[in-house]
Amino acid sequence: MAKLVEFIPNFSEGRNQAVIDQLAAVAKSVPGITLMDVQSDESHNRCVFTLVGSPEGAEEVAFQLCKKAAELIDMRKHEGAHPRMGATDVIPFVPVKDVTVPELVELTKRLGKRIYDELGIPSFLYEDSATSPDRVNLAKVRKGQFEGMPEKLLQPEWAPDFGERKIHPTAGITAIGARMPLVAFNVNLGTSNLEIANKIAKIVRGSSGGFKYCKAIGVMLEDRNLAQVSMNMVNYEGTPLYRVFELIRIEAERYGVPIIGTEVVGLTPAKALVDCAEYYLKVENFDYHKQVLENHLIG
Repeated sequence: MAKLVEFIPNFSEGRNQAVIDQLAAVAKSVPGITLMDVQSDESHNRCVFTLVGSPEGAEEVAFQLCKKAAELIDMRKHEGAHPRMGATDVIPFVPVKDVTVPELVELTKRLGKRIYDELGIPSFLYEDSATSPDRVNLAKVRKGQFEGMPEKLLQPEWAPDFGERKIHPTAGITAIGARMPLVAFNVNLGTSNLEIANKIAKIVRGSSGGFKYCKAIGVMLEDRNLAQVSMNMVNYEGTPLYRVFELIRIEAERYGVPIIGTEVVGLTPAKALVDCAEYYLKVENFDYHKQVLENHLIG
């Protein structure tokens, strides 16, 4: 059976379509890799690619994308609502078929070394690839962002896993890691008050006492003049989407603010959405594995 890996590089560019198109061309250039999805956001000034293929192809195209991003993106000129620290901000690898997380951890180490050796871009290893408990959480790794990273790297505990204690002058620093699937889930609020989104994000995220498997921040969608609770659901079974959605709805009502829409960024496991349908439709005795038609298709 062929091994399959999903990887989801995030780039600090969501406004210049020509740059995004050039990155997409690189993503399609390596045999054995399929570009499944490209999503960009002008307010975040960020684009997210979802690719699937062999581990060998994934490792190669991830390097080539990082190289192209370094050529095209100058972090000294970058502004956006989403936290970021590098042109290629983060490269997560997710096992799909006949691949283990430990195998992907070794892949991330090889990739980090090559990116520094050939491109001079340092990197942190995070999630299951992390070399210390403080580096598991991407938010903690990225704290300080591009502007604060030179000072952060001089702290004893924040030497890059690959590279010297200084960022690449224009491409910054990258986070690379193996992890299980997550769902990037955003909730748009009917208000332009970012403080409300920040307060709700603090309530739902695990690090401040909310849901264990939820990471959340408040961001402003400038193009729509809306505040958003932007989340990564790192275990959609441990914390289902409908559960965090309902708490956000309840908290937003305190301020007289409605939810006007939600967004899934990139691809998502079908079960994350089926679980929501099961909850809201009040389906009784539902068996995801037996009753979902697509689970019985051969291909």
